[in-house]
Amino acid sequence: MRLDYHMHFEKGSYDLDWVEGFFRAAQQRQLDEIGISEHSHTFPEFKELYYHDLILDDSFVGEFQQKWLQSNKFKYTLDDYFRFMEQVRKRHPHVKTGIEVCNFQQQDKVRDILRDYPFDYIIGSVHFLRGWAYDSSEIKAEWANHPLEEIYQWYTEEVEQLAASGLYDVLGHPFNIRLFRNFPDFDVTPYLERVAKALAKAKMGIDVNTGTYYRYPVQEISPYPDFMRRAAHYDLPIITTSDAHKPEDCGAYHDEAVAYVRQFGYDKVLHFSQRKRELVPLS
Repeated sequence: MRLDYHMHFEKGSYDLDWVEGFFRAAQQRQLDEIGISEHSHTFPEFKELYYHDLILDDSFVGEFQQKWLQSNKFKYTLDDYFRFMEQVRKRHPHVKTGIEVCNFQQQDKVRDILRDYPFDYIIGSVHFLRGWAYDSSEIKAEWANHPLEEIYQWYTEEVEQLAASGLYDVLGHPFNIRLFRNFPDFDVTPYLERVAKALAKAKMGIDVNTGTYYRYPVQEISPYPDFMRRAAHYDLPIITTSDAHKPEDCGAYHDEAVAYVRQFGYDKVLHFSQRKRELVPLS
């Protein structure tokens, strides 16, 4: 099957005509099924967690993140989302309803928020390191203030915490800490091993994500080959995704992602429905 389970409506609104563009792109790229995975910052239910976790002081990181939280965030409730997806489903019966949740420190509160909603799948992604949005180009100068080995340690700890919570089906864009081309000159094997083991223990899959290929300077599919080899060794299942934030990007570089994972022996992909998963042939 040709599936794409990672995309967001945040650049537009809950408008059926605008959202239809995702399905037109999916049809053009011959996808069998797509799933929407709205960011947790779409929903006011998560607002307290962002304000608890993020650096929001008068530093250049803090000032940027204050503005980020006040810009186009928390505009729909989870109830709004599910009501809208029901409307979408009338046009496209097979669409899946997912969510991408940031690596909050209070995973018990995340559990309380999510428990009453019938998601098809839940992606957990590391978007912050010690309260810093490391993937934001506007504050990428902060990278210079941290040894890269420290970044790898922090990233690994965050994945381990996500996995230990037992809340997530998939890790979003693994090791996208390479996105600004900060490449290590030290042995990263211990970090790759720790992440792979944590995901295997949690029975989580990985998001093979083309967003880092077409949206970031690194121009590579995440996860990069060194981790893909570890993932294959630990038999971690995959989803293939575009991480589309605009309708026209739905399914972007799907064929490239399929060719990429086949190099590591993958011939199946995860299919989700109501948190139940199955492996189906990859195409």
